[in-house]
Amino acid sequence: MTSEGTLLWEPSAERVAEARLTGFTRSLGRGDASYAELWQWSVDDLDGFWSAFAEWAGVRWRTTPAAVLGSRAMPGAQWFPGGTLNWAEHLLYPPCGVDKDAVAVIFAREDGPRRELTWRGLRTAVAAVRAQLVDAGVGVGDRVAALLPNAPEALIAVLATASLGAVFSSCSPDFGARAIADRFTQIEPVVLFAVDGYVYGGKRFDVRPTVTALRDELPSVREVVLVPYLDDAATLDDTVSWSDVVAREATLAFEYVPFDHPLWVLYSSGTTGLPKPIVHSQGGILLEHLKQLVLHLDLGPGDRFFWFSTTGWMMWNLLVSGLATGATIVLFDGNPAFPAADALWRLAERERITAFGVSAPFVQASMKAGVRPSELALSSVRAVGSTGAPLPPEGFDWIYAELGDVMLSSLSGGTDVCTAFVGGAPTLPVRAGEIPCRMLGARVESWSPDGASLVDEVGELVVTEPMPSMPVMFWNDPDGSKLREAYFDTYPGVWRHGDWITIRPSGACVIHGRSDATMNRGGVRMGTAEFYRVVEEHPDVEDSLVIDTSAAGVEGKLLLFVVLRDGASLEQVTSDLRTTIRRELSPRHVPDSVEAIDEVPRTLNGKKCEVPVKKILAGVPVEQAVSQGALKNPAAMQVFLSRR
Repeated sequence: MTSEGTLLWEPSAERVAEARLTGFTRSLGRGDASYAELWQWSVDDLDGFWSAFAEWAGVRWRTTPAAVLGSRAMPGAQWFPGGTLNWAEHLLYPPCGVDKDAVAVIFAREDGPRRELTWRGLRTAVAAVRAQLVDAGVGVGDRVAALLPNAPEALIAVLATASLGAVFSSCSPDFGARAIADRFTQIEPVVLFAVDGYVYGGKRFDVRPTVTALRDELPSVREVVLVPYLDDAATLDDTVSWSDVVAREATLAFEYVPFDHPLWVLYSSGTTGLPKPIVHSQGGILLEHLKQLVLHLDLGPGDRFFWFSTTGWMMWNLLVSGLATGATIVLFDGNPAFPAADALWRLAERERITAFGVSAPFVQASMKAGVRPSELALSSVRAVGSTGAPLPPEGFDWIYAELGDVMLSSLSGGTDVCTAFVGGAPTLPVRAGEIPCRMLGARVESWSPDGASLVDEVGELVVTEPMPSMPVMFWNDPDGSKLREAYFDTYPGVWRHGDWITIRPSGACVIHGRSDATMNRGGVRMGTAEFYRVVEEHPDVEDSLVIDTSAAGVEGKLLLFVVLRDGASLEQVTSDLRTTIRRELSPRHVPDSVEAIDEVPRTLNGKKCEVPVKKILAGVPVEQAVSQGALKNPAAMQVFLSRR
């Protein structure tokens, strides 16, 4: 087992010198500053940092802001009051400048179709869709919904919507009808973009019945635009054809809106109750994403940026923002392991991707499947991103064994802020199992229950100063009470994210999993991420779920559920795991029982359902424990219902 903290990579002097982060540091007159010094300044002087970065990044103001921060109270911080701009303008006309005939977007689908869009072609398409929205009566503040896959049509739709100052919201077409309605009915969209179907794992799925049913639940919708994705001749009554829309000739224009004007609505997982509709601002997302992508991921013209995502996960929103750096973005729709486990790695080879983003579970699945990226021509890849769950040290080790000289940026953040709190930097070394740094401008700390700041100890991940991409509101939360309850109740005026974190003296970080799913056994507290790292390293364990049934100070049982490789012996796996857990973790965390299940229940975004399963096992009615529409695989809950 690879030791946490083992040095795996250091950037060369040449790479450090050429990094955009270094260029930004020099522009400040701080060329000799270490990253730690730069971070400290960025959180001590928020006004100075964000003002300097906005100027350096080339943010274009229609109206110059009167200040960087009006109020800095959380919630309710006022960023760049008086300033107006447009997010879509910065993506279609990046501040760095681009050749209008260069490729802006590459799209690939699992079953072979591939398309390219130049910057000129993208602008033309956005202008046409924008004109259609105007004809449908869409204006500033109206909502536009999209049931679309990760394809150019979704990108064009969000850019056209934002160009008008309207508010965008998307769901992936593989979401169930209830899950889609639970989201879109909350925001009352006036236009719906919808696809006729999608492909996944070699199968084709017609979603037109879902679209018809959804339209009945959305009386606010004036127009439905149908995108023929499976069949060019696909039709649906009372819809406008996408092909007719993009055939229009129109002039591109932009509505300039206040910095904190709503850009889009993203949603929490909605495992209990309706998903929370989280609203981010045009200016906040522009500035935060430029910082993350340009300074931390070192993206710019000439790069090809990819992150595997659907339109229902915030990483799609981050991927789209890659356009603002002048990079080419690469969209992929389908099963990441179809027709073989190395499908995405072959995409990276074929499209000469330079920044390749995936999830930690994908990296671990590639390891278990015996994928060998080292046997592909992947010299173009300079950075690998990993998020969605903590990446164990073995995952770090595998990336470097297979890819060599790359910056591995393990990220942790959330849909709530549509960015990362902690991640990598092109000037910092990478150590196994550690996230190299807290992001610039993000005052992330580890706190004890009584609010003491901790170093080298596990504590609650908190953010003690505002960030531009924090939600401006929840939709339909006029007094802000739901927003305060979600993030600011535990420590008033301080953002509590709900993750366990350790911050090393070096500034590096380790994420231990959700703080609401912690296992406290006889006073020995452990995050589930550490537990899964040990369990899922076993070659016969494909997936796992651990539940600590302790409640109200009374220690309960520790239950481990495993998905086994075909032909594996549960008895042997149980014996192996008991020994390994006792040795690698603690005797107190040896599970009371190990049971085989067919699959682990997950949310639509792939998160393990630890808390809902714990509630079900405690006897909470399933309808109170979890919203079925929030689950990717609702049938996976049945085994726990029958076990009560």
